[in-house]
Amino acid sequence: MSLFKRSQTTAAGFDWAGFVWLFVFFWYFSGITQLLIQLTGTSGFSGFRQAFVMSAIWLAPMLLFPRQTRVMSAVIGVVLWACSMASLGYFFIYQQEFSQSVIFIMFESNVAEAGEYMTQYFAWWMVPAFLAHSAFSWFLWTRLRPVYLPRGKAIVAATAILVAVVAYPLIKQTQRTGSFAAGFEKFETRIEPAVPWQMAVAYHRYLDTLAGMQDMLESASKIPPLHNLKDAMANTPATLVLVIGESTNRQRMSLYGYPRPTTPELDKLKDQLDVFDNVITPRPYTIEALQQVLTFADEENPDLYLTTPSLVSMMKQAGYKTFWITNQQTMTKRNTMLTTFSEQADQQVYLNNNRNQNAAQYDGDVIEPFNKALADAAPRKLIVVHLLGTHMSYQYRYPSTFDKFQDRSGVPAGIRDDQLPTYNSYDNAVLYNDFVVSSLIKDYARTDPNGFLLYLSDHGEDVFDSAGHSTLGRNENKPTAPMYTIPFMAWASPKWRATHDWNLAGDLSRPYSSSHLIHTWADLAGLSFDELDRSKSVVSDSFKARPLMIGNPYEREQRALIDFSLMKPKTPPAVAQQ
Repeated sequence: MSLFKRSQTTAAGFDWAGFVWLFVFFWYFSGITQLLIQLTGTSGFSGFRQAFVMSAIWLAPMLLFPRQTRVMSAVIGVVLWACSMASLGYFFIYQQEFSQSVIFIMFESNVAEAGEYMTQYFAWWMVPAFLAHSAFSWFLWTRLRPVYLPRGKAIVAATAILVAVVAYPLIKQTQRTGSFAAGFEKFETRIEPAVPWQMAVAYHRYLDTLAGMQDMLESASKIPPLHNLKDAMANTPATLVLVIGESTNRQRMSLYGYPRPTTPELDKLKDQLDVFDNVITPRPYTIEALQQVLTFADEENPDLYLTTPSLVSMMKQAGYKTFWITNQQTMTKRNTMLTTFSEQADQQVYLNNNRNQNAAQYDGDVIEPFNKALADAAPRKLIVVHLLGTHMSYQYRYPSTFDKFQDRSGVPAGIRDDQLPTYNSYDNAVLYNDFVVSSLIKDYARTDPNGFLLYLSDHGEDVFDSAGHSTLGRNENKPTAPMYTIPFMAWASPKWRATHDWNLAGDLSRPYSSSHLIHTWADLAGLSFDELDRSKSVVSDSFKARPLMIGNPYEREQRALIDFSLMKPKTPPAVAQQ
């Protein structure tokens, strides 16, 4: 049939079959990865939905220029295919969705490191998988044909697609946020699951976030060192470990009296641990909390992180080689402060490059690089391990082998049926966190180190724990004890105990804020300097109990003091009948 006759035939009635083939072709390049994400339970449905919507944008030029359908679809298809190969390959290797963090890792790695990754993770089945992906792309392209509309209708249809997919969401986000820049940032999040925008958005955000991080690092480099720093253990080999948890409320740990056995491994180690049971965090959000926990800043002096060294910088000044191993998202605008802390270390290991937190990413991945750092030849080492812990969404924080709590056994009587799955998944996340933290302690102990390991969570989480059992998550404007009560414990090696006064039994119930951790850490490590305030060290004889301040320190009129009575429940919570 000639092109003219075909045009006349299809103009008489819209070619819906041809239109669907066009859409399926363009959707396929984003949809295949999103479909695998759904089938494997790696993340939620939003990415799949957004990729589906964004794929429609390529229909506009096909309707406007139907005679060039085959050529345009081939050119666009090659670009989409190349991006989808990168996205699909990354998913095959890491079971993660491509994100700006991947761009960061790519630019931070050298060719040798990239080769090591390929050698370690490449599997033979990936070759036929890539070939099948490419072959099916070609098959879809062979099914494409021009879809004709009268010129006026084609313009209207193409405009409607562009308005629905681009203009309306962008205008809506701009109105919601109050500025075009903020609205565009939200819009970028919507289009990011689809190729090639996945690469474009990732690279744009990488550049933007990198600039912010470089500014922070430059400012940090200008901070003067601590004055008159002295190390009681100078020139003595030592390995110190700081493990930072995430979103873990100690009230849900059997180590702290919770009726469910959520921390069986730590329970077994209890006699070897110094477990502090009266510690809170100043803020219920990771960045804001660690901005104080890892620096000299606190609720009364929130800006000190700008003018004084961080804990990592302090240990480097004391002559320690520093490592930062993180399973948190690496390169996001929100996490710039965390990445800045990590970049101050001598070596970094970034494990979590997912586009969002609602994706399966297990903390067990930190164990291998942790052991590698332990084996490093440096005589004096600080190793910081930052876990994803029990962060929402809880069902993504543990593998299926840790899906232990599934019924009402040990659950408070006030938990509704619709709340039970979330309540149980949080306990399962705590159970897996117990496995990871205890594994780190055991692996550390096996090296016969001279040093100590300290574990604390950045903040807690209210998972239907507080009165009324209606609160889920964290809200600084409506604080509850579970958001702020955190686990805080230390393990010291026999060698370290033999040369230090490690009798902490009388310190374990002191009311303490993790905002003063740097003073406790320096005290435990045997450091002294002019900026050290031993009255803020929970293990010092000079310790001074202070009102425990929580909340945004920049909104002093709204800042509260946590009620001490909320911190240590006097009686176990009511439990449902079994």
